[in-house]
Amino acid sequence: MRHWRWFVVALLFVVAIDVLAQVREGRFAQILRARAAQRHANAEMVTGGDPRAPITAPGDYRYEIQHDGITRLYRVHVPHGYRAGQPMPMLVALHGGGGDMDWQADDSKYGLITASEAHGFIAVFPNGFSRMPGGHLATWNAGRCCAAARDRNVDDVGFIRSVVDNVEHQLDVDHSRVYATGMSNGGMMAYRLACDAADVFRAIAPVAGTDNTARCAPSRPVAIAHFHARDDDHVLFNGGAGAEAFRDRSMVTDFTSVPATIDRWTRYDGCSAPPRRVLSVPGAYCELRAPCNGGAQVQLCVTETGAHSWPGGHKDRGEPASQAISANDVMWRFFESLPPRS
Repeated sequence: MRHWRWFVVALLFVVAIDVLAQVREGRFAQILRARAAQRHANAEMVTGGDPRAPITAPGDYRYEIQHDGITRLYRVHVPHGYRAGQPMPMLVALHGGGGDMDWQADDSKYGLITASEAHGFIAVFPNGFSRMPGGHLATWNAGRCCAAARDRNVDDVGFIRSVVDNVEHQLDVDHSRVYATGMSNGGMMAYRLACDAADVFRAIAPVAGTDNTARCAPSRPVAIAHFHARDDDHVLFNGGAGAEAFRDRSMVTDFTSVPATIDRWTRYDGCSAPPRRVLSVPGAYCELRAPCNGGAQVQLCVTETGAHSWPGGHKDRGEPASQAISANDVMWRFFESLPPRS
């Protein structure tokens, strides 16, 4: 009997070693590595300083400015591949409602720091309007949503314009390749930037957030790469707010549907051809509408699962994010496929 017990213990030990080996190479290990890297980046972050002074080294920087009488925050990640005198594209990444810039910059959740290093772009993370110390629980004034930023008619477009202008003074930015992305309320804010700052942004890639602007008259075509889960339980695919998603529905709106959003931007951008399938994998597909005016394109990528999440990312609660596609990789391929603006 004693030998039998030792055999069972040894067998369990071998199984445990095998599981640990799989974990080491699996998603859990990736998350742990990303979180460790994020803690290191936060510890090394340069805080304060002149937001117009040149940045001379790669790394992470945090700034505070005054805009429209309000203290606003943002952070900048400069990848190691950056070289002065060699203009680099820039991606402005906007957090979701109730989040903040540090949440969106968390590589274990969204992977945008890793994407910045891999694809070679400057990543900028503005902070929404918040009444909390440190900018927590922030929202964006995206038109009909959301919360305090909307209700106070906060000038988020002007703030983000100022952030882009500051970064363009600090670093060599390719002005023809300035893009925006965002999660949920941040995705909605990206649509507002496409409406009200089309002179700045070549393209946007909203994730889980539709166009809820109150009015829109883009000064020039803006390319769109929209990502949405079919089973999103917050911003419903076919329109409306999820029944169980919001404690106070007055803080949001009756969200525009994904099909209506895509149809709207197909008209704005003057896309003449019917959609065609350009990506199809188990659990996801992308459809492209092109050509459009000014070299713009309109692309919709749909995942079958993931609910309210960032494809290829990670979230701590609820249905896991779809891993069928990586929003970061697909959006960057989309951005790079666009012809230069004339």
